[in-house]
Amino acid sequence: MQIKRKSTAIWNGTGKEGTGSLTSQSTVLSAAQYGFNSRFADGIGTNPEELIAAAHAGCFSMKLAFNLQAADFTADEIKTECEVILENGGVTHSNLILHASIPGITEEKFIELVHDAKENCPIFKLLNCEISLDAHLS
Repeated sequence: MQIKRKSTAIWNGTGKEGTGSLTSQSTVLSAAQYGFNSRFADGIGTNPEELIAAAHAGCFSMKLAFNLQAADFTADEIKTECEVILENGGVTHSNLILHASIPGITEEKFIELVHDAKENCPIFKLLNCEISLDAHLS
């Protein structure tokens, strides 16, 4: 099965003084502003790295949910935070921090399913950087 999704970026002006907007196919992003200050400082708006972090956290969490389902577990909650680091013009790290509440699972099975989710999440396969994972079962 092939799935296609798209988003559109519009940029006007120079790299530093210009402004841009992002719109996703689903319209969850609808002319969301981004620019130099939202990317390299603390300006208002989003930025590509924040969106990559959201995509990685969401993809990993969903893959883990599928892994748990296949092993006959259901999480009460999977909470994944992702921090993407941009250095020297490239994404160098994507750091995942997982807190999960999964009734009846052993620590060993949890770690097995978490590591499979990390290695087989489609966003992991897309990223060409170091990816760390800190997983906590409660």
